[in-house]
Amino acid sequence: MDMQPTARQQKLIDKARELAMDCFEPRAAELDRTAQFPVADYDDLREAGFLGLCVPEAHGGLGADLETYCLVSEQLAMGNASTALTYNMHCLTMLMMGEMADAHDMDEAKRTRHETLRARNFAEVIEDGVFYGQPHSEPVEDGETDQVFTVGGRRFGTTADKVAGGYRLNGRKFFVSLSDAADYFATPAILNVDGEFISRTLYLKVPRNADGLTFSGDWDATGMRATVSRNMELRDVFVPDEHQLMPRGKYYEAALNWPHMFMSLCPTYMGIAQAAFDFTCQYLRGEVEGGPPAGSARHSASKQLAVAEMRIKLEQARALFQRAAGEAAMNPSKDERLRAYATQYTVMEFSNDICRLALRTCGGRAIFKTLRLEQLYRDSRCGSLMLPWTPEICMERLGRESLFEPGEK
Repeated sequence: MDMQPTARQQKLIDKARELAMDCFEPRAAELDRTAQFPVADYDDLREAGFLGLCVPEAHGGLGADLETYCLVSEQLAMGNASTALTYNMHCLTMLMMGEMADAHDMDEAKRTRHETLRARNFAEVIEDGVFYGQPHSEPVEDGETDQVFTVGGRRFGTTADKVAGGYRLNGRKFFVSLSDAADYFATPAILNVDGEFISRTLYLKVPRNADGLTFSGDWDATGMRATVSRNMELRDVFVPDEHQLMPRGKYYEAALNWPHMFMSLCPTYMGIAQAAFDFTCQYLRGEVEGGPPAGSARHSASKQLAVAEMRIKLEQARALFQRAAGEAAMNPSKDERLRAYATQYTVMEFSNDICRLALRTCGGRAIFKTLRLEQLYRDSRCGSLMLPWTPEICMERLGRESLFEPGEK
């Protein structure tokens, strides 16, 4: 099995790595300290053409699929994990409008309309450099029933009422990354009409400056501080008909039929793991500014064993990550779906394990904020908390779906 990147993928990987280390990494500590959104990083992404990474080539983009996005985003995360994590939301929105929508059945009229609308959206990205957030997480309200939940246990409670020329949205979101920064928010909502749940789901483009859209709360978190993930409220927000990002019902179908979309955060944590490993090796060789000079530490058997353990975990995680990313497609086999769960669990848990080992191996000086390792550790800890595929959910599904076929009880 060949898991080596293609020549085109390697070119994008190299470009992303250069951008991350030359531009993102020097800014990361200050952005983390102040919990400020990485505006300059996004300027760099725009200049490099990476906002169009997952825009189809027919619409002026680079035409990357989910696998290529994963390989590129891993590199970006090595410079600033918050930038990579938020970039995920923009790229996934492009993929959902593009290849994920294309793979689903639509009648001719619906497909023609979708093509017209997404052409406008893609043009804004390519020509104007706009980018998207994805406010998918919602707080659970008292007295709610299971019907407001969707794939992965993620709440689906924001409502849309059909009005003349569009929809009127009401709802609350939290952990909304890119708040006050994204130009648009790709927002799931449920239409207030009778009918099957799937057919009532909407995926709408909400401008940041829309009337009735507000952000609140401070973002003072342990890690991923530059994501600026605040609370968002939609109060009678009008969204025009032409702001549908996918035809009615297709968002939910994509969530059911493209499970690999839910492991799109993995590249960020692979990048953190690689950055922590690289830091440890450089630190022990005396190559880190502000660290100790090269000395006897790297000759220590205990240090060498720790580095070896880190490398083994890194290789295990990357082998799963690359294989699962390469298998991303509509309606994957059972083995491919289970491997996606295993990948999500392994990458999220091993990323933090590698950072923990890195701190322990480098020693006392490595905890200072003047060195980047402690930030990598804090960022790595956030992976286990992220819905819809937390490690616990992945383990539960791995066990249940290994023992039961769909429909069995």
